Amino acid sequence: MIDKKLKVSIITGALLGVICIIGGGIRMGYSGNGLYLFALWYNRLIMGFLIGLTQMKPGLNGLFKGGFLGLIVSLAFYLSTGMNDHISFLAGIIYGIIIVAVARKYE
Repeated sequence: MIDKKLKVSIITGALLGVICIIGGGIRMGYSGNGLYLFALWYNRLIMGFLIGLTQMKPGLNGLFKGGFLGLIVSLAFYLSTGMNDHISFLAGIIYGIIIVAVARKYE
């Protein structure tokens, strides 16, 4: 069953993915990088899905857990870029924290 927290996490991940597309497009260029930009967006969507499935404790522990999950999910994308896209990797950690902060209101 899909609950409200999961929906909000997925939507938040998708919206943050759009921000990543804009940032990645500015850094790398939009032309010829469609697959790269889609993979970046999809990574944020998966991050939102994973965080939506987990239980988050109140306080800093939940935020740290979100940052850790953001790190784990972003690491897959980071490794696939040959460890060259440092900004997207670090943004993934921050986005994990943001997704937890937003989704926590619906738990």
